[in-house]
Amino acid sequence: MTTTPGRKRRQGRPPGKAAGRETVLKKAMKLVQEMPPARVTLSLVARAAGVDPALIRYYFGSREGLLLAVVDRLVAGAPPQAAAGTDPVDPVEFVEHSVRNAARFTRSTKHVHRLMVDELADARSAAVRQRQGEMNRRAVESFSRLFEQDKGRRLRHVDPLFLHLALVGLFDFYVSAQPVVRNLVPPGTDLEQLSRGFEDFVVDLVLNGVRKR
Repeated sequence: MTTTPGRKRRQGRPPGKAAGRETVLKKAMKLVQEMPPARVTLSLVARAAGVDPALIRYYFGSREGLLLAVVDRLVAGAPPQAAAGTDPVDPVEFVEHSVRNAARFTRSTKHVHRLMVDELADARSAAVRQRQGEMNRRAVESFSRLFEQDKGRRLRHVDPLFLHLALVGLFDFYVSAQPVVRNLVPPGTDLEQLSRGFEDFVVDLVLNGVRKR
């Protein structure tokens, strides 16, 4: 048997093994930040990372696996959530902290909610669907523990699920509908300042809604 001079037989991993898993993940994260998740294909990530698409499948199993890894990394980088556990917390401060975290996380990750809704919520993989659900349930359970601990002393009891959904909806629309927002304000408006103002508005809106009168 002969081999072509200058060519080595490939073993194990597919072509492009010089690029590590972390490099591929970072390129995918950058693309998700820059464009709607539906446009982030394995081929596009492969071109950005300079690898063969087969290497991405080797590392992540599928496009769903890659996108789930992106969400995991983005969520891990979110501002720390105040804990409503066994130790007492100031309920009003906890709610404000949670609202501001939701605002800043959504602004910093931009398309993460679209990614979870459009790409992962109806994923074919049961494991992917379960993980996606866990990410949102943590926030709902945290609000639930807060209301249980407060026992109506400083906060009206509201449905923790609805509170979480309201925050996600408010901030996700503000970020994903930036062209609409820009058309509603005068040219030259400082959009960073506008974002901070919207965050303050939602904090005031939510606190006035849940604070006991």
